[in-house]
Amino acid sequence: MAHYFLDFEKPIEELEEQILKLQSIEDAQDHSTELADLIERRDNKLREIYSNLSRWQRVQLARHPERPFSMDYIEAITIEFVELHGDRRFADDKALVGGIGKIDNRSVVLIGQQKGRNTKENLYRNFGMMRPEGYRKALRLMKLAEKFNLPVVVLVDTPGAYPGIGAEERGQGEAIARNLMEMAKLNVPILAIVIGEGASGGALGIAICDRLVMLENTWFSVISPEGCASILWHDATKAPDAADAMKVTPADLKEMGICDRIVDEPTGGAHREQDTMATVLKSVILEELDLIEKNNQNGSFLESRIQRYEKMGVYQEKE
Repeated sequence: MAHYFLDFEKPIEELEEQILKLQSIEDAQDHSTELADLIERRDNKLREIYSNLSRWQRVQLARHPERPFSMDYIEAITIEFVELHGDRRFADDKALVGGIGKIDNRSVVLIGQQKGRNTKENLYRNFGMMRPEGYRKALRLMKLAEKFNLPVVVLVDTPGAYPGIGAEERGQGEAIARNLMEMAKLNVPILAIVIGEGASGGALGIAICDRLVMLENTWFSVISPEGCASILWHDATKAPDAADAMKVTPADLKEMGICDRIVDEPTGGAHREQDTMATVLKSVILEELDLIEKNNQNGSFLESRIQRYEKMGVYQEKE
């Protein structure tokens, strides 16, 4: 299958084209040695490129158009998933999907930000940018989880909350702020997993949690690198410099104590082996939910979350 290639993947693209050309030949068996050599060269080049990615390259991978989205993972890892719609106040935000499902024999509430594969789907999903009704829909599902004592699993993948006039008129800031408050005291486990982009309050509005897991080629920050570069240098093309300055990668965030676990992706990114990535993610979810419950046997989720977030950041006290 042909792939979409990012700029830094061009050497791989050339080898992939040669491989596909040989595989399409009727008597491909006659070229088996040459094909095997090309596949080996491609795999070696993949390992070489992906063993030394810059922060900006990881940002690009997090936005890869073929990368698995929330519904791809939900459909792959759950059985009996029932999607629930609407915030019961204004509308059903298509940028957020959520519902109740089973992972093996474990019932959970799953919530995820959803992008589209093409222009039509992206318009339908609003490019994964949630409006106020999306945050209220998410909170409604979390309260449902609390009512039936079900853990909440959140999949984060958004370029930010929708900044339109209508969203502001309907209380975008208030909706996000209320989610932060209500999630902090929600009396069930919350596991947040960054599967792509985690930008600003758009991500944070559904990502207050007991454990934050990030896939290897993702990012999480208060603003996008382009947004930061536009503000600081009035030049969005300096986004790679901004990504370095902000330290947006999983390794950076783990060092800061924000990310609790980094999940390795298949060589070449999650989009190259989606089934493998889904299987790994399923195991990680079950392990992490067990860990959260083990660490909160006294049932005081609020207290443990206060301790978790108080430890973040660096500060000094002066007498």
